[in-house]
Amino acid sequence: QVQLVESGGGSVQSGGSLRLSCAASVATYTNVCMGWFRQAPGKEREGVAVIDLAGNTNYAGSVQGRFTISQNNAKNMVYLQMNSLKPEDTAIYYCAARYGYCSDSWRLYLLYAYWGQGTQVTVSS
Repeated sequence: QVQLVESGGGSVQSGGSLRLSCAASVATYTNVCMGWFRQAPGKEREGVAVIDLAGNTNYAGSVQGRFTISQNNAKNMVYLQMNSLKPEDTAIYYCAARYGYCSDSWRLYLLYAYWGQGTQVTVSS
């Protein structure tokens, strides 16, 4: 069983920055695809960014160039640095994990078996 615990959410003004952290009970240096999804009220959960053992990363087009995903294998942590935040980034952000490498299907949230409890990110204009 993989357990994920997020932290680092909060409220910020447009243009500001936040860093989300995800502590994983599974070693991130194993064959695991880990990443971040978000869900805004009334909207479907969407993929934000993922990273795998090989260091391959994928980003949603809406966050490319503003968000950076990284991992610290020694601490079993995954991070999401979010810069130039916009009001449309407001959502609950979830850490997710699945075994295997990230692939073209990384956006399909149903493929992820493990989820954190979520952390709220609110960006005001």
